Amino acid sequence: MHQAEIGIIGGSGLYSMPGLTDTQEIAIQTPFGEPSDKLVLGELEGRNVAFLARHGRGHRLLPSEINFRANLFAMKLVGVGRIISVSAVGSLKEEHKPTDFVVPDQFIDRTFLRTSTFFGDGIVAHVAFGDPVCGVVAKTIADACDQESVVGKRGGTYVCMEGPQFSTRAESNLYRSWGADVIGMTNLQEAKLAREAEICYATMAMVTDYDCWRAGHDDVTVDQIVAVMHQNAANAAKVLRAAVRAVPAERTCACASAIQHAILTSRDAIPAATRAKLDPIIGKYLS
Repeated sequence: MHQAEIGIIGGSGLYSMPGLTDTQEIAIQTPFGEPSDKLVLGELEGRNVAFLARHGRGHRLLPSEINFRANLFAMKLVGVGRIISVSAVGSLKEEHKPTDFVVPDQFIDRTFLRTSTFFGDGIVAHVAFGDPVCGVVAKTIADACDQESVVGKRGGTYVCMEGPQFSTRAESNLYRSWGADVIGMTNLQEAKLAREAEICYATMAMVTDYDCWRAGHDDVTVDQIVAVMHQNAANAAKVLRAAVRAVPAERTCACASAIQHAILTSRDAIPAATRAKLDPIIGKYLS
């Protein structure tokens, strides 16, 4: 299988990775189905990178239609150890302005239609998720924002809602009362699955709007969001290049061994088919 060390998942507004050279597209079939699109492998800033358009090129998939398990498993299969996830979000605080970037370190789950684990089918595992993003990758993104003179605020809480509708005003104000910073529709499942796959993961959340809570702020429209997305996409490309360049070559964080003590099922009770399916994730602990 082709190898990449860093994965980039592009969200709304970022459907390709400018600057990626020596590219090849590969279609990957996983035990969980097909990813959102072909993976684009190439070189960026001297590093081997795999890019995936989360919603598919042409933005074909609703947040609830994304096959998160296939996307993350495909990244694992090509050797990715770290993922930088790019995502459009609404702001829940005055301080996070449209075109600002936020690098959240916490999530709140408000989804209900999605599968967020590779496990089941005869095997039970519970990974630690108190700190749901990789601190090393998060710091790298925040530092890259500083380097490229893009407002990038490290820390904060991302509310992951089901969608595809935007929030009601009551919901938006509820999330604000919880102290949440931004709201989006995709990143929590990725973070959970990345942790199970022992992949370091962090989000670069690009603020497009103030959701619907802000006094004097019109109800969010797609046209408004798309206009900001274009500016965000240009900044994202600059920051991603700087982040990819700066990501440490070695992984020393706990993400790389997240499954080591997480499997509860007796080894002799794991069905052979499930063992084979999850071999890229758990094989080294069952041999």
